[in-house]
Amino acid sequence: MSGSAAGTALAEGSRPVRPRGPVRVVAAAVGTVLLVAMIFWARMLAGGDGVLWPLLVGVVTAGWIVAAAVGRSSAGRTVLAALVAALLAPILVLAGGFGWLAVEGSGGPGAATRGGDALWMGHAWVDGRRGPADVDALAALVRETGIRDLYVHAGPFADDGTLDPTLRPSARWLVEAVHAAAPGVRVQAWLGNVVADDRLRLDDPATRARVLQGVRAVLADGFDGVHYDFEPVASGNAAYLELLTATRAVTRASGAILSAAVNQVEMVAGMHLPGQLAFGRPHWWSFDYFAAVAREVDQVAMMSYDTGVPFEIAYSGYVAVQTRLATQAVPDGVELLMGVPAFRDGVMHTGAETVAAAVRGIRVGLGAAPDRPVGAAVYVDFDATEADWAQYRSGWAEAG
Repeated sequence: MSGSAAGTALAEGSRPVRPRGPVRVVAAAVGTVLLVAMIFWARMLAGGDGVLWPLLVGVVTAGWIVAAAVGRSSAGRTVLAALVAALLAPILVLAGGFGWLAVEGSGGPGAATRGGDALWMGHAWVDGRRGPADVDALAALVRETGIRDLYVHAGPFADDGTLDPTLRPSARWLVEAVHAAAPGVRVQAWLGNVVADDRLRLDDPATRARVLQGVRAVLADGFDGVHYDFEPVASGNAAYLELLTATRAVTRASGAILSAAVNQVEMVAGMHLPGQLAFGRPHWWSFDYFAAVAREVDQVAMMSYDTGVPFEIAYSGYVAVQTRLATQAVPDGVELLMGVPAFRDGVMHTGAETVAAAVRGIRVGLGAAPDRPVGAAVYVDFDATEADWAQYRSGWAEAG
């Protein structure tokens, strides 16, 4: 080798070796996932302006697209790389979100049951299919757990808001039997329907008036309260708030409780809008609307399931975050319960949504509000297995 060639080789060998394109892309993707996770984590710790956090995620995502595209040898390759990066960006954001939830779910559990839990129960309890032996077994279950409220399906409302009394021929018997077998347990009538333009319309005053007639009828049957489950209700629905206000006047006049099954809270401001598109129906409520609903009732039970979260630790983290947000939104004096999935079906229900993961998430979330009474609402009695109840007892009802 000539001296000049050796010198050239030496000079070239002394240059720092740049990572190849694929290595840079992988590094940028991993960095994006970590940054998104850190942004979500900081959002939950710091709170503050809800607009700032989506903006930060957007900036990080844009940075990923630029990082993936820069340094290409031609304009065509640069454009192609940018397009691929843009398509991958939502996946990276989701990965960052799941990473953040996994960290949340790995936290130390806080308080457990304080005797304010609930159980959603099927229609068989009011249509004659259940008898005294079933009530005795139910009373035994209640005594060994923290269950105080029973949401017994007594509807649904018809699309025009009327409530057919023939749907609940055994209602009065059930209420009296439970009161005798399990004193102190409240039996609430679980009522609702599908909300849609071609189904039950909450924005129709006549429909709302007929709903109130049905409420009066179940209270006359002896129910201790009414548990509303109208779905789907979009964030900001004013007609739903009007119905709650009117219903509460009726229940208070009877010394009864008004409870509502409620949507989850968006974790980032504006998240409920793309969530509605992704899920095909309202899935999250804004923090302010969730708080407004809570102010109109005596008790809220969040349906903290059907999330689509694929990993148990991430699902625990999701429930922990929802618990934390709910304790901030629900005013003192209003009872708060978090839903616990003891069922197996549903489009967005995943195998990660177990009773154990849910109650762990509630306990982790309560670490930020250890003095706030929060209950667990188990859904649903006819699907719950012995394994589900074992997880509920060990992870919640009997947990120290």
